[in-house]
Amino acid sequence: MADEVKPISPLKNLLAGGFGGMCLVFVGHPLDTVKVRLQTQPPSLPGQPPMYSGTFDCFRKTLMREGIRGLYRGMAAPIVGVTPMFAVCFFGFGLGKKLQQKHPEDVLSYPQIFAAGMLSGVFTTGIMTPGERIKCLLQIQASSGETKYAGPLDCAKKLYKEAGIRGIYKGTVLTLMRDVPASGMYFMTYEWLKNIFTPEGKSVNELSVPRILVAGGFAGIFNWAVAIPPDVLKSRFQTAPPGKYPNGFRDVLRELIRDEGITSLYKGFNAVMIRAFPANAVSDWRGLCFFRLGLRAECRWSNFCLLLRLNWGLSFSGVQPSARASLFVPFPKPLR
Repeated sequence: MADEVKPISPLKNLLAGGFGGMCLVFVGHPLDTVKVRLQTQPPSLPGQPPMYSGTFDCFRKTLMREGIRGLYRGMAAPIVGVTPMFAVCFFGFGLGKKLQQKHPEDVLSYPQIFAAGMLSGVFTTGIMTPGERIKCLLQIQASSGETKYAGPLDCAKKLYKEAGIRGIYKGTVLTLMRDVPASGMYFMTYEWLKNIFTPEGKSVNELSVPRILVAGGFAGIFNWAVAIPPDVLKSRFQTAPPGKYPNGFRDVLRELIRDEGITSLYKGFNAVMIRAFPANAVSDWRGLCFFRLGLRAECRWSNFCLLLRLNWGLSFSGVQPSARASLFVPFPKPLR
């Protein structure tokens, strides 16, 4: 049959997703470094200007003082975690849907999609937390004036030596607080927008690719609107010296609100928004080229719907245009 969807190799999907995700990390990491440095900069003294006045000031100063390498500090950790994250996210979201369906063809309500997305955030936390911990420490150490870690492996070794496995997984609760609701919001908003963009009398499966990409982009904005406050708390907590916040995120939140006000919970928001579209565009294009050149497979479209949060791409082979839209699956997360 002409419109029959051919089976897609899970290995091909995993490889294309991982490769696309690596490219996304490469393009988006400089602004991720800016985001983390803005989130972790100390409050300025009375009468003194802050270390960074904003996104572009932080980018400029980092580039001038440390060169292009300064913008890519800590990139190895998310690069290593991209492919397993892709697989775990797929598994978590699929399991979340399956647990709520009596039959495979059942259509889930928006709250059910939200719940399935939240479960995917739970599953990815085990990979996200150590990667985020190492990444953030490497991103801020140059701006703090102290070079304690020579690289990701050295950072992991020293963290383990100082505090064991708990030192590497510091910030797990805050990572859950960020990724669980944000992932649910992304998936739910994405499905809601797809339905809004579908013309009357048409099926969501017939939705054009540009409309799907727009739905994914706006869903990513909703995702980060939820994710930024706990992300700020997580960055502060994970980069703080041992013992600074004995009561965990409550101490971080109390200090931030007292010293810098409620708006401090949205530090780095501009950097996140600026990063999203170009990073995911490169992920999309590179995943396509990888399939064509490396695997010699026909790869026509890749998943662009993770736009702001996630670091993976998904490519499809042998899918007819009328069937493509139904196969686009958004992913909750970022890279962070």
